[in-house]
Amino acid sequence: MEINDLTPAERRIWDAFPRGEGVDFREQPDEEAADGASWGPERTVRAEVLMALLLSGPSEAGQVAGLKIKGAKVTGKLDLKYAAIDVPMRMRGCWFERKPGLYGARLRALVLTESCLPGLTAATVRIEVVLRLSCCRISGPVRLAGAQISGGLFLQDAVIGPLEGELAGEAALQLNHATIGTDIIASGLTVHGQTRINGAVVGGQINMDHARLHVPGGTALHAETLTVGTDLRAMRAELHGRVNLTGSRVPGQVNFAYARFVNPGGVALRASSCTVGEFWLRNCGTIQGTVNLRRSQFDLLHIEPETWPDMVRLAGLSYRAMSPHLPAEQRLAVLEREESGYLPYAYEQLAVAYRTAGDEAAARTVQLAKLRRHRRTLPRHTRLWGLLQDATVGYGFRPLRATGWLLALLLTGTIAYSLAPPRPLKQGEAPDFNAVFYTIDLMLPIIGFGQESAYAPSGWYQWLSYLLIVTGWILATTTAAGVSRSLRRQ
Repeated sequence: MEINDLTPAERRIWDAFPRGEGVDFREQPDEEAADGASWGPERTVRAEVLMALLLSGPSEAGQVAGLKIKGAKVTGKLDLKYAAIDVPMRMRGCWFERKPGLYGARLRALVLTESCLPGLTAATVRIEVVLRLSCCRISGPVRLAGAQISGGLFLQDAVIGPLEGELAGEAALQLNHATIGTDIIASGLTVHGQTRINGAVVGGQINMDHARLHVPGGTALHAETLTVGTDLRAMRAELHGRVNLTGSRVPGQVNFAYARFVNPGGVALRASSCTVGEFWLRNCGTIQGTVNLRRSQFDLLHIEPETWPDMVRLAGLSYRAMSPHLPAEQRLAVLEREESGYLPYAYEQLAVAYRTAGDEAAARTVQLAKLRRHRRTLPRHTRLWGLLQDATVGYGFRPLRATGWLLALLLTGTIAYSLAPPRPLKQGEAPDFNAVFYTIDLMLPIIGFGQESAYAPSGWYQWLSYLLIVTGWILATTTAAGVSRSLRRQ
């Protein structure tokens, strides 16, 4: 392109390029790029001029060239497919008539902060420093699948979508299998359409605090097999649609504190087969939709009981600790909501968490609830023995209950036989009658004080003796079964 063909606006950019100087076309520092369609020729730049500069622009000795413009209206298509650009591209607050094409390009740095674009095609792009799309308004899809960015990706307060017409069924933000050297900063990001980051590798953290992802009835965040170096944050995020983190690896925190999950009638949160350091769902409110945490491994799971929805899928979920620390009764209710029904391992895992926290009483409560739940799965005719064990010794987890039964029966027998002592079997040979030890003789089959064999009650007192003998055997047997179960558990 001949220099004489340039408009005054283009000449300003051409002259500033060799020295990397900035050209600011803005009339007001706070003006919106969304109004760029109405900007006049004094700030209009053809995309072909920018391409000529970037591919073969002039240079000056001792100067670092670069494209640095603000508030320009870019007409035509900035097509840098497969191009190798060795200078930084900084185009802040610009309006693009057509979406830039950067497929397979190799760039030094790309900054489009506060710009307005109809989309961005940059799959498999390689960027040595950084990609900034902060505060952008992008009406079409952003395609960054397979991108390699040595630095960070910045999407703060950007708005992507909604997609319309032929694009309505596509993902609005695609980062599948991208590699980000440091962080993805997307706090305040709004996406009207699916966000895909399947198989992406992020060296630092992903920050999506205050993000708003909207795909009602669909998948808002598709992040299967995602690998993050530190943390995945989405505090106070609004997530309308399914969040899918299946198979992800996050050694630090996955933090959804104060977030809202809304996908009624479907799966709101799927984090199955994940390996995560700490999984936080603090103060999220009740999740609207199913939660699937099957086969995941967490060091810490932070969730309040009221956050769990009406249906959960927890088969194979393991965690070392659960917080906040609450009474076991408040945690047990969620295990009743398991879609698959009774899962012994879910109770065992909760008991282990309480035992790790040093709360042995809560762990016993969970074990008792497990056995009661198991009893409900048995046929009716086989539940009697379980009911007896539960009523007498709480399956061995409530041993003091047996002591209470024994004391009550001992008191009953002592009073009854003190008022009406039984007759001796052999007059003059029987030891002196003692109502307390006579009752103990009846109730405890392994103890003998010589009272039972020397006296014989009559009438209803004889029926009382039968009751004491049978009850004693039941208490002894259920206590032995409970102790045996406790010893096996230890």
